[in-house]
Amino acid sequence: MARVENKVRSMTAFGRAEAPYATGTAIWELRSVNHRYLEPHFRLPEAARPLETQLRDTLRKTLSRGKLELTLTLKPSNVETTGLEINQPLAQALVQAAGQVAPGLDTAPLNPLQILQWPGVIAEPETDAEQQSAATMQAFGEALEQLCANRGREGAELRKFIEARLEGIEMQVKQVRELLPQILQAQREKLRTRLEELLGELDRDRLEQEIVLLAQKADVDEELDRLDAHVAETRRVLAGGGAIGRRLDFLMQEFNREANTLSSKSVVTDTTQAAVELKVLIEQMREQVQNIE
Repeated sequence: MARVENKVRSMTAFGRAEAPYATGTAIWELRSVNHRYLEPHFRLPEAARPLETQLRDTLRKTLSRGKLELTLTLKPSNVETTGLEINQPLAQALVQAAGQVAPGLDTAPLNPLQILQWPGVIAEPETDAEQQSAATMQAFGEALEQLCANRGREGAELRKFIEARLEGIEMQVKQVRELLPQILQAQREKLRTRLEELLGELDRDRLEQEIVLLAQKADVDEELDRLDAHVAETRRVLAGGGAIGRRLDFLMQEFNREANTLSSKSVVTDTTQAAVELKVLIEQMREQVQNIE
């Protein structure tokens, strides 16, 4: 099964498939949830244990992350269609043994159902191991394909959710960028007025130097540029698809770094509010990124 590289895929999904063979049916149920690495847990009947290495190899070629519960059931064919084969020698031996255990005792007749429940009395039809293995692998491939399809559908919804938050970040950045010249000018005037009131006549050159330093501390243009760059990079990663969860998680950390810097440099209510909105949007994205493969 080929890996689908051009889609964003969730790590939460379910897949089920079955394939018949001469004496039964192989039934797979696959469940996956988010996890930092690929962590499969196979639940196999003894007859399928030799296939575990092959099953793991198939899984690794298809998925890269997620915690998976993979359960195989080998269901025998319906007895109504196959009939029952009784091991008559064993049944007769059990009856004779029961008589030898309690000779001459006044005991209730032996219940035939008890005889039938004894291991080996009902002979199971002989299973072709190659047929069973082929059906097991076929059903596994189909269940895995279904699981991936479901992960892809949910991944598409996660992508829409993240892109909507990216638009919200762009809007906040745009608003702060438009207000920035006014914010810096207002701060310059406020500082100048306050200093003149406190100090009266003072060194004008020194005053301008202090104003420039304050303006530099309040200037968040660089942080806004980096937020724009992170938005562009996140969109690029989403468009590429595949196993992108770790890359997106790193970008969420970078978004947070810039939002925190913007908050620390805030000198007016407008930029403080923008920083808060940014943090909300980033946290919403971060929570959903945890579900992406």
